[in-house]
Amino acid sequence: MIDHMGISVSDYDAARAFYDKAFAPLGISLVMTVPPEFVDGRKVGGYGRGKPDFWITGGEKQTPPIHVAFTVDSRAEVDAFYAAAMAAGGTDNGAPGLRPHYHENYYGAFVRDPDGHNIEAVCHKPE
Repeated sequence: MIDHMGISVSDYDAARAFYDKAFAPLGISLVMTVPPEFVDGRKVGGYGRGKPDFWITGGEKQTPPIHVAFTVDSRAEVDAFYAAAMAAGGTDNGAPGLRPHYHENYYGAFVRDPDGHNIEAVCHKPE
């Protein structure tokens, strides 16, 4: 349903360093940057698996922070995302685990990025 989305980050370089590390275990990487002359001098980068689906744009801190969940294929990927995001300076907002109050096979992990956005990896498959 959604083709792509973007968030504003107060420190593009810090956010990029965080997302580069947090997304690596998921096979998500920076696949495109936009020349600053096309975006009012701001730094803009798009992450994805082949095409940019998630964009970060340097600017004002976005308030309130938002929640974005990335679907992954296994619970091991959720665990790997959480470990990488925490090692990259993220803040715990929910360790990996089942969340049956959402759905019986909902296995997710939540981490706050440097701007406080709630970034999640979730697997809906049983084991």
